[in-house]
Amino acid sequence: MGFLLVLFIILVVLAVKTIKVVRQSEVYIIERLGKFHKVAEAGLTIIVPFMDTVRSVVSLKQQTMDIPPQGVITSDNVTITIDTVVFYKITDPARAVYEIQSLKKGIEYLAITTIRDIVGKMELDQTFSSRDVINDQLRVILDEATDAWGCKVDRVEIKDITPPADIRDAMEKQMNAERNKRALILQAEGERQSAITLAEGRKEAAILDAEADRESKIRRATGEAEAIKQVAVAKAKEIQMVYDAIKNADPNEKLVQLKSLEALQEVAKGEANKIFIPFEATSALGSLGAVKEMMTENRKPKKVKPMDE
Repeated sequence: MGFLLVLFIILVVLAVKTIKVVRQSEVYIIERLGKFHKVAEAGLTIIVPFMDTVRSVVSLKQQTMDIPPQGVITSDNVTITIDTVVFYKITDPARAVYEIQSLKKGIEYLAITTIRDIVGKMELDQTFSSRDVINDQLRVILDEATDAWGCKVDRVEIKDITPPADIRDAMEKQMNAERNKRALILQAEGERQSAITLAEGRKEAAILDAEADRESKIRRATGEAEAIKQVAVAKAKEIQMVYDAIKNADPNEKLVQLKSLEALQEVAKGEANKIFIPFEATSALGSLGAVKEMMTENRKPKKVKPMDE
């Protein structure tokens, strides 16, 4: 009975030493007599007891590693603290185990030296605006360096950049001054635009007023000219009627002159500033002047000659 119990225990130990179950996304590095033998992938794996041993269990999943915050001096002699995280994945488990003593330590030290080299060539303001550039350069350098270790660096992210307290105060003051400056510029721009809009409105109003006044004067002048033209046409018709009546009556010269003067008298009563006197009327006026002189002469008293003469 005791022998069977011992045999059972031995069988159990052998089974534990022989049968290995590898979980998903993991591999076992198997050594035989201290030398690399194989990489056991996910599933059931049989190994030789007391000859094969599991050197390491390697995860094939995406892994993250926080780089401790590092003090870095920029090119303008400002010490800043940078906090970084690295995303990597093991592509060759055997090399990750045998090519470097500690993969995580290697990535950490390499990331620290690379950050100091990249940021040390930049000024303080540039580090805040060039995070993507720093991340990309870090990823390329780390990926090339860790390729020999069976590792691929997918991305590197800078979580935080912390400047000294006095630098933060100066930056906050600068930001406040910049915001105030932008506010004043926007206010001045708004006032300028408002003044321009008002001036343009006054200009348009003045132009419209001038055009309205000009149009009013043009229409007034046109109306006055039309009225003068109508009056002249009416007077001309009256003169023509008088002329026709006199012509049909076959008057003598004296009657024609008198009728012309009457027509001129009616024309002179019009609102026009200028009148046109027919040539016959001028003759009549001349005759009237001669008649006036004759009448004046006839009205003068005659001198009586002395009898002795």
